[in-house]
Amino acid sequence: MTKPFAGVRVLDFTQVFAGPFGSYQLALLGADVIKVERPGGEDMRRSPHNKLWASRNMATAWMAINSNKRNIALDLTKPKSTEIVHRLSAKADVVMENFRPGIMERMGIGYEVLSGINPRLIYCAVSGFGQTGPERSTAAYDGKIQAMSGIMSVTGRPGEGPMRAGFAICDAIGGMTAAFGVASALYQRTHTGRGQFVDVAMLDASLSFLSSYVADYTIGGHVQGQMGNRAQSRLPTADAFRVKGGHILLAVNNEKQFGALARAIGKPDLAKDTRFCDWPSRVANDAALRAIIEEAFAADDDTTWEARLTKADVPCSRVWSIAEIVAHPQLAHRDVLQRVETRYGPMTVVGSGFRLAHGGGSVERPPAGLGEHAQEVLEEAGYTQSDIAALRADGVI
Repeated sequence: MTKPFAGVRVLDFTQVFAGPFGSYQLALLGADVIKVERPGGEDMRRSPHNKLWASRNMATAWMAINSNKRNIALDLTKPKSTEIVHRLSAKADVVMENFRPGIMERMGIGYEVLSGINPRLIYCAVSGFGQTGPERSTAAYDGKIQAMSGIMSVTGRPGEGPMRAGFAICDAIGGMTAAFGVASALYQRTHTGRGQFVDVAMLDASLSFLSSYVADYTIGGHVQGQMGNRAQSRLPTADAFRVKGGHILLAVNNEKQFGALARAIGKPDLAKDTRFCDWPSRVANDAALRAIIEEAFAADDDTTWEARLTKADVPCSRVWSIAEIVAHPQLAHRDVLQRVETRYGPMTVVGSGFRLAHGGGSVERPPAGLGEHAQEVLEEAGYTQSDIAALRADGVI
């Protein structure tokens, strides 16, 4: 079955995480993504979490988001590389990049130039702060955006200082927003026949994911602080609790769920207790209710409580490690983890986060070696074998 972006060609200049994560979403769904790297390869190829893979110039963090892409290495400082980009752009549908604003323009491959060559081109630029505004030229990384966006102000335990999320959440948000922006522009092009510029700012995108907290302040005047593991509902039953040898995270927010929790811990009368009979009462008597729950939870371990509470239809989970969750049968059933053969043996990466009835995302091509597809990509652009040999000799590719 044809995938949603089959026939769409993406010229991908992105690097590190935010941009490549966005182009990866399109590649999973059938786009022909041609990744353009500098001759030595981007820095993420050598991130040292696994020394063996880093020594192969194929670091695990890089491989996680670069399957299904073809690869060409270009020295963009050389004039002949500019000509190559112009020719590739003439047949492309999308260009994606995540340099600081102005860098692509200085190399002669910015939006104005490329859209002049191909008016149907969709050009997506991912940056920390966007292409306009007083911060447009400021360097931005995930940690900076986590701190600046307000994410760190609401993450962590009260009194213990701010805490960044345990993964590069703003990079992921920026990349996913870029993929959605490109998809929107491609759909709009079916009506207008015109390409356009897609300006993705990681700060803007992160604020959109914080929309409920922003509205808490702009509409209600409430500034959310750090609440540890407690949910935005502020209920004591939507929090993490110690159990024997571990923790359980409860997500009990409504009356039906609270009644089920009370019965599951052997305290059915809690739901009738005037201290805990409704949402405001439970918030007002937080400490008392928490003490009762903690006393009950001390009797068994996290696995036992997770099974018991889940059977009682109480929203909860023990805290799973990455090693545990990747082995969960639910992920296997939905084919979330995709296995693909590489020159070094099989590897497993995460595929699309959604399922389509037909033509959904899948990993079909392993992450490419640096410059692996230069010959075929350039031949498709009209270069002869002697042209390509000359480009190699000149160090352009």
